[in-house]
Order: sequence, then C-alpha cells, then structure tokens
Amino acid sequence: MTFNYNAEPHALAGKTLLVTGASDGIGRALTQGFCAYGAHVIALGRSQEKLEALFDEIEAQHPGRITIHPLDFASAQSEDYKTLAAALSEQFESLDALIHNAALLGARSPIEFYPDSDWTSLMQVNVTAAFGLTKALLPALARSEDARLIFTSSSVGRKGRAYWGAYGITKFAVEGLMQTLAEEVENVSNTRVMSFNPGGTRTAMRRDAYPAEDPQTQPTAESLLPIYLYLLSPAGRKFHGQAVDARGFEG
Repeated sequence: MTFNYNAEPHALAGKTLLVTGASDGIGRALTQGFCAYGAHVIALGRSQEKLEALFDEIEAQHPGRITIHPLDFASAQSEDYKTLAAALSEQFESLDALIHNAALLGARSPIEFYPDSDWTSLMQVNVTAAFGLTKALLPALARSEDARLIFTSSSVGRKGRAYWGAYGITKFAVEGLMQTLAEEVENVSNTRVMSFNPGGTRTAMRRDAYPAEDPQTQPTAESLLPIYLYLLSPAGRKFHGQAVDARGFEG
C-alpha cells in the first residue's frame, strides 16, 4: 500500500538539505524530489560525473537549488568533513536535514568465508563515514528551528539474517548510532533523529543483492518521496529515536 501525502508545492522552500549517495538510486530520486518542492539540496556522492549530470538536470528545471560535492567515503577523513561543514556554514545559516543514504552492499556469504577487505570497506563507508559526517554537521543542524537527521537502515539491520555479512552488521551499528544520538540531542536541540528502512526498492543495490528477482516487482525510489516529505514536515516531529519503515507507513 502506497502512502499518500499531499505536500504543498513549495513545502521545502527555504530549507537546506544534505543527501549522501545522491548520484544513484534513492539518493538521486530524493535530491530531484526535494529540489522540486523548493529545497536547496547539497548532493554528496563519489562520482563527480554522475553528480554533474544530476546538477545539469536539476539546474535546467529548478535553477539555483542544487550544490554538488564529490566525496568518496571510502577514503574520507575527519578533515574532509570539517572542511565541508565550514563551507556550508559560510553559505547557509543552518542545515535543516541530513539524509544518510550512501552505503556499500559487499559480499553475501557466510561469516566464516567473508572477505576481510569487504568488512573493512563497509565499516568505513556505512558506519565510520556516517559518524564522521554527522559529528561535523551537528552544529549546523542545531542552528535549524526544526531539523531532521535520518539514517537509512534495513530489515537486516534490525533482525540478523544469515549471509548478509558486514552489510547487515553495519546497519545494526547505524541503528545504535541513531538511538544514542537521539537521546543525546533530545532536550538540547530541535533536531529529530530517526532511522528509515525503505524496504525493497528498484535500485542497482537491490539488483546486486537479488540478481534473479524481477525489478518490476519492487517499488521505485521515487515512490518513497511522500514519506520523506512527511518526515520532514512539522507532523514528522513526532518521530524521534524511532526505527521507521516504509512498508505499512501511515504517518
């Protein structure tokens, strides 16, 4: 069942949002959708070529609403996040939302045979980068009158499932980061923190995870936009420290 939310055409006007993993899949769809609803989006991704294509597309439709920032989380260090935070503070008064969407899938295999290299790279991209970027941008979020910090999760990060290896384990870590942070900021900031499980979605990562599956059986990334618009709206303030699911979402 699809969640319907009739947001005003300029529901995000005046808002500044940052989306990671913006060059593909859900991140790309959200960047397009948020800009269409009036937000200025800082789009982070590792592919400069894909980000430039996204910039050209959005700039043609909604001039002045997108900033691209190539950043490879596999090699990013704390100084990279501090530099980004400083640049954003010079351009924008505050950050109204941080959407953590970037992630690696890695191998699907038993732990006994799991590649050490995949374990290391997934911990870096899926957990350490989320921690580093969040830490650097918390002051900008705190300056917003009504901010959101949304970590993208997965069902395999809420209940362990065989053969999902580092991907599932990193999503458990993300849930822990979300819960810890939610308690820390609850009474000292207007930032609402949550995790969001989009469920099966028609993306490249889904195709890699389920190569035998017909992609047409899964909802599109664009179909998630109404839920995100709701979570970013004043009504979405009721979600804090919670694990939200797209499937069955009723607002």
